[in-house]
Amino acid sequence: MRFEYPCPDCRTTTNLHDADCRFDGVPWTTIEAAYTDILARLSARPWEPDALRDALDWSGIHGAVLSRLTHDQRVDDSEGTLTLLTAAEYKERVTHPTMEPLKTIYEKGSVPGAHDHSIFALIAFYEMVGLSWEETREQMLQWLEESGTWTRGGFEESSPEEIVDSKKHVYVQGYGWKQAGREAKAVIDRHLG
Repeated sequence: MRFEYPCPDCRTTTNLHDADCRFDGVPWTTIEAAYTDILARLSARPWEPDALRDALDWSGIHGAVLSRLTHDQRVDDSEGTLTLLTAAEYKERVTHPTMEPLKTIYEKGSVPGAHDHSIFALIAFYEMVGLSWEETREQMLQWLEESGTWTRGGFEESSPEEIVDSKKHVYVQGYGWKQAGREAKAVIDRHLG
């Protein structure tokens, strides 16, 4: 898994922010420095949130970066302290999406009429959170089987491997997952209730 210091608002990893990004115009080195400030301390030990703020020359960018790290499940804040997850802990959390619409897709599996969007959304999500193509492919094959999606049928492809491999372009191009995920969830909810 790779980590590329995404913009805490629009998630870009370059100076080319989305048009409505609140950090457009902020030097990229400032964003990276905020990540470095936080990650350097959390890599040594867990911190109380107030103590971390006091230890740094805290700014709005620091707050946004910490929020991004927490939201993306790189940092755990469930015990009242901020703890940087190990690579294994992070991988375990992100391979089982907990936010909608991905949660519905992952937990209920896909149904005919939603397969393309479901697979697209999960692959795009796994790319976004930093799984390698090999990890993404393995996770998708496991999901197709364990969720009952493959058993439900409705595929033109002759094997789960063929389905996943046919969607590698989604991973390579770095497409977003939200729209496809919402469309898939709507079909799944109608079908499975």
